[in-house]
Amino acid sequence: MNSDKLESIAVQIKSVTYIGMAVNCILSFIKIIVGVLGGSLALVADGIHSFSDLATDMTVLLGVRLGSKKADHSHPYGHGRAETFAGGVIALILIMVGGLMIYYASISIARDEVAVFHFYVTAAAVISIVSKEWLYRITKKIAVKSHSPSLYANAWHHRSDALSSVAVLVGYVSIKFGLDHGDQIAANAVGLMVILVGVRILGECLRELTEGAVDQETIEQIKKIIDADSSIRQWHQLRTRTVGREIFLDLHILVDPELNVAAAHEISENLEKTLDESISRPINIVIHIEPDIPEMRK
Repeated sequence: MNSDKLESIAVQIKSVTYIGMAVNCILSFIKIIVGVLGGSLALVADGIHSFSDLATDMTVLLGVRLGSKKADHSHPYGHGRAETFAGGVIALILIMVGGLMIYYASISIARDEVAVFHFYVTAAAVISIVSKEWLYRITKKIAVKSHSPSLYANAWHHRSDALSSVAVLVGYVSIKFGLDHGDQIAANAVGLMVILVGVRILGECLRELTEGAVDQETIEQIKKIIDADSSIRQWHQLRTRTVGREIFLDLHILVDPELNVAAAHEISENLEKTLDESISRPINIVIHIEPDIPEMRK
């Protein structure tokens, strides 16, 4: 069942990533060419940012490919952390790109370089805003559905590109109203914004790598499913963690001590089946069965 879920989700992740790659290629050339012709450092930086999205798209595809590999002797819990690692790489790329944008924009201000307003620069920025915001929305939708850390990071890369184009538009238009370095100031704002997004995503990846539990909403859903089973008299030691797109869960359940092994095992099997059917993410479950006697209650 888990393998079917993983395969279905992988197809969706690859499809939306391929769409993103095509859009990024087109936007990169438009923004860099228009930025050079129009003398907009911020738009050129924005175009480079879009081009860097191609690298993150490929990182997502590589992470999904590695993360979808079945468990083996060397990786008995699967290869899902490859996707988390891919998300961390994307976050580092974002931080690096943001730093370079701030660096070159600051150099431009120090040299007192002033851009000249051109209408086609603003047109390119508007096209980028609409395209990248659309990419962000469709990518995030699948990322949330699949709980893919690398795809979620890539969605925010699209959003940061859309917001950077907003900054370019605001900064460039400000030139027309007498703010000589509006373009470079916008580039600095873009760089800082990209760095902050990268730091946020990196923190989320590190949380998973340090065995962080699944989100509270999922934990509450798991608790309700366990409590709804009348065959389970009590339970404790519920532990969860995420490995890429998968959830790993273990807990102890107390059942009627008069039950035979087969009956107790059936309770465990039914709970596993219900959890697997109720939770959209692939889930790996280990249940420890205990007799409901005073010394076992906690």
